[in-house]
Amino acid sequence: MSTSMTWHETATRINQFYRLTKPRVVSLIVFTAVIGMFLAVPGAVPLDILVFGTIGIALVAGAAAALNCLVEQKMDAVMARTKGRPLPQGKVSVPETLFFLLIVGGLGLFILYYWINALTMWLTLGTFVGYAIIYTVILKPLTPQNIVIGGASGAMPPVLGWAAVTGDVTADALLLFLIIFAWTPPHFWALALYRKNEYASIGMPMLPVTHGDQFTKLHVLLYTIILCIVTTLPYITQMSGLIYLASSVVLNGIFMYYAVEIYRNYSDQLAREAFRYSILYLALLFVALLVDHYFFF
Repeated sequence: MSTSMTWHETATRINQFYRLTKPRVVSLIVFTAVIGMFLAVPGAVPLDILVFGTIGIALVAGAAAALNCLVEQKMDAVMARTKGRPLPQGKVSVPETLFFLLIVGGLGLFILYYWINALTMWLTLGTFVGYAIIYTVILKPLTPQNIVIGGASGAMPPVLGWAAVTGDVTADALLLFLIIFAWTPPHFWALALYRKNEYASIGMPMLPVTHGDQFTKLHVLLYTIILCIVTTLPYITQMSGLIYLASSVVLNGIFMYYAVEIYRNYSDQLAREAFRYSILYLALLFVALLVDHYFFF
């Protein structure tokens, strides 16, 4: 019985540390990084680069998420969306979290430097600093444009994947960056709209809090239009072909529907649906890029 309890307690503790890494967020980061690897070459990605690159990027992303949880633990304790996280619940301590993120992040950077290349390691470290420090510590509590400026770090994963395979950053890699950069504001502001009161309660200057709902709804629409334009660029630059173009037209049409409806007939339920769709949208868009890439070549 005691052995069974020990294993159960150990598994529970491991799960709490795992939750610090925000696995759902990290899974999308890793997914777009892996797609970036495949798009960088006409054939197969070397297995060692695929494995070690994925592990290294995932570990550093998880460490950045853990640092975000550490910095925002007091705010997380107030918001309904985040109050169940391990730190606000007291399931892990501050020193444990700090030790965990340093070990995990350090290991990820070592893997990228030793088994991949120095460029990928430095770009990944820069992404860590951009998200965990520049965005979380400086921009997020300072300006309602935090998600626009800070979105640059969130748009880096496909560039990291590209650099892991080629040791270089090309115009096509930056185009993948631009897609996620344009996607981030309408994605996040849909969430901010229906979580406005929670952000206001902790004094976080999100756009709906500082400029009101109507202003935010307009910007969701405008940035969605920008996103639709940006996502045509892979076809225009001949990075991709008709499979991607057709897929992007359908996906963008649905996104535009949500953006227009949020502007004209807003409801919290509609904003929730738009936020959830935006995650699916990005995943399917990158799948379309991948399918088109191998069909095209």
